[in-house]
Amino acid sequence: MRPESIFAPLSALALWTVLVMLLTGFRRVQAVRARRVSPGAFRLGESPQVPPDVTVFNRNLMNLLEMPVLFYVVTICLYVTHQVSHGAVLLAWLYVGLRVLHSLEHLTRNNVLRRLAAFTLSGVVLVMLWLRFIVALF
Repeated sequence: MRPESIFAPLSALALWTVLVMLLTGFRRVQAVRARRVSPGAFRLGESPQVPPDVTVFNRNLMNLLEMPVLFYVVTICLYVTHQVSHGAVLLAWLYVGLRVLHSLEHLTRNNVLRRLAAFTLSGVVLVMLWLRFIVALF
């Protein structure tokens, strides 16, 4: 296995984040064009005037820019320290799958328990990746 394979799940999550970013912008423009909200409601990010079906996209984007930073860091650390393995790549793909599942639940049905399950499991996988990295180094 090539060590560069760790960049496939990293790239997939980055592309997913870009897609959600584009959808966020699209939903905002759509809401303004439909006169559901004024453009000024976005001056400082989100405001109480922004409808929930528009706000949820921005909130999901913020989710994709918070915890996943630790994922990006650990995957790069694994590569730089020559610790990429089949297990690490599998965990990385599992993390990405769970983050996408979390987003899909958040942006569609938004069942809090299912969303929480995907979020929690992704956190567990992220901790496993970090522990794998730390143990391999020491």
